[in-house]
Amino acid sequence: MPSETSHTLQTSLFRSQIKKRSFDEGTLQILESLLVAKDVKSLVEVRSALTEFMRDESLQIIREIAEKSIEHKLLCTDFLIRVFALIGDIQSSLSLRYEALVMREQKVAIDPRLQVSCTEWLTFAEHLVDHCFYSIANKACKKALLCIKRNHISDPETYHFFHDVHLIEKIKKLKDVSALSTSSRSVQAQAVEYLMQKTVEQSSEHSSISNETQCSGSSRFRSGIRKHNLRKLREHQCRQQTHCRD
Repeated sequence: MPSETSHTLQTSLFRSQIKKRSFDEGTLQILESLLVAKDVKSLVEVRSALTEFMRDESLQIIREIAEKSIEHKLLCTDFLIRVFALIGDIQSSLSLRYEALVMREQKVAIDPRLQVSCTEWLTFAEHLVDHCFYSIANKACKKALLCIKRNHISDPETYHFFHDVHLIEKIKKLKDVSALSTSSRSVQAQAVEYLMQKTVEQSSEHSSISNETQCSGSSRFRSGIRKHNLRKLREHQCRQQTHCRD
């Protein structure tokens, strides 16, 4: 009973900190303590409740900071990325990472320090591939290659040919993997329930987001994920129907 009471208090405290927009290390530490569960069932329930809460709050936060400075937006976005990563909501975390990268690209003319490097795009693409978001990873690879080309054009005298040749080769290999994986029709049976759940979630999320942020990076990212999940689900259903006929 004492542990349950403590957990309830910690949950209330975390929610309160988010509502107050206290985006600091202390709030993250409270979240980390919440994720220490005695059994798998408890952990799943906690993560599910926190994910639902944070998805709702993150949309409100994004609206609230719409007119703020780019620095403020990036700080808030970085905090949300870390929160979703801790909760285990990889989809939301990657979506916000994409939003932050696109945001920086759009403002680089004002502040060159915001320039997104090809290495950043490559790292992001690798994480996308790790979590099977191949079509978006392919786009990230294209952006990484574009960065190298842009750097060469803007400053040919300091162009590091041999270093970039190796980097280009690495990016192209990852791009090929993404393209092949996107066209592949294989899907793991254990992912079916996950994909079905995400299909429903993405349909509702995308409709609510697109009304206000049709041109935002995260909206395009979420749309890409939704199409990815729908395609995989249809493939599985087709195979099931074929199997039943056989």
